[in-house]
Amino acid sequence: MRIFFSVGEPSGDLHGANLIRQLKQQSPDVECVGFGGPRMAEAGCGLLADLTELAVMWFLRVLLNLHRFWCYYRQAKRYFRDHRPDAVVLIDYPGFNWWIARAAKRYDILVFYYGVPQMWAWAPWRVRKMRRLVDHVLCKLPFEAEWFHQRGCQATYVGHPYFDQLAGQTLDPGFQAEMNRGDGPLIAILPGSRTQEVVSNLPWFLKTAGLIQRRIPEVRFAVASFNELQAEIACRMVAESMLTADVFVGRTGELIQTSRCCLACSGSVSLELLFHTKPSLILYWVERLPFRVATRFFMKVRYITLVNLLAARAPFLSAGERYDPIAASADDVPLPEYLTYEDPSRAMADRIVGWLKDEGEYRRRVQQLSDLKKQHVDTGASRTAAAYMLRVLNQPASIPGPGSERNAHARPEKLSA
Repeated sequence: MRIFFSVGEPSGDLHGANLIRQLKQQSPDVECVGFGGPRMAEAGCGLLADLTELAVMWFLRVLLNLHRFWCYYRQAKRYFRDHRPDAVVLIDYPGFNWWIARAAKRYDILVFYYGVPQMWAWAPWRVRKMRRLVDHVLCKLPFEAEWFHQRGCQATYVGHPYFDQLAGQTLDPGFQAEMNRGDGPLIAILPGSRTQEVVSNLPWFLKTAGLIQRRIPEVRFAVASFNELQAEIACRMVAESMLTADVFVGRTGELIQTSRCCLACSGSVSLELLFHTKPSLILYWVERLPFRVATRFFMKVRYITLVNLLAARAPFLSAGERYDPIAASADDVPLPEYLTYEDPSRAMADRIVGWLKDEGEYRRRVQQLSDLKKQHVDTGASRTAAAYMLRVLNQPASIPGPGSERNAHARPEKLSA
């Protein structure tokens, strides 16, 4: 059995690697090939190209790399024609993965989407593509499975694969002991896994850190970088800010665990903050025009943070309302967040200083995250997804496809492997 993967994000590379290991464990004869990253290659995927090198955002950056995407698309089409894999697995990376799905359907190849794009948040009209091009939608969040079901997709909630990785993570006790030796409280700065996110968010985090240090001089800061290139960028920005902060590569888990609280870019890292029940602020800074366009025309959910969406009774917007970080009710969410084009540093500094000085409020925040963790943090997503795929591939008639009566009316439940 041969399964083709198309993965273009660092986080998708991680989830793809875990899924491949589970597929091979449950069915040793499975051959995995396609587009991915170094983690997938290590797990046994025969890479045609490292697509994670093109983890780009915004329209202009996509245009600048369009010729490379086109070459990869043609390569995939040739592979489908010549080798006819049994299935195609897409992970995140909307845009390019729609091309791959179209090519797969041209050759009548079954398509799974594992870790679907968050079109319920930004682009609900794209569900028509999902319905047309994808046979099985494997969802990470319970409310998104129901959302896809209601729109005629064969959607199944398997759980969030990131929790599998976190549960199996081994932190370095020596490094943690070293970080705990400092006198003042440690604040971890997590500027994102994409270089563009680092460039956009880190200056505001460093400005916030400077304001905090003026009020609490003994506070310490550490920046978690995804790779060496981003660490170089971070070191340069830290030096320009005149702030004292250490920069580390590959130490995100240790820094979250040993910190008092965190300043983090919006993304899957919020799930790691939930896993460690770490009080944190979430920032996603964008230019004014993209902000106006996104919030006016595209944003369909109340929050940008996955943890806040999990906690929300009503995650979807009504009458255009959006979370306001300066409103009286802003502290009710587990991780206060800032989607903004303005300077958020003073407001963020005020919140962090409050957590550092008010032990009661800090403990309340930890308990809020702990209660949410008990409800939503579960492992086994990779195992469940692999079992589902193999069951479909071995008995394709046993699970209905898009447009079936079950699709239209059934309420999704999480599968068990």
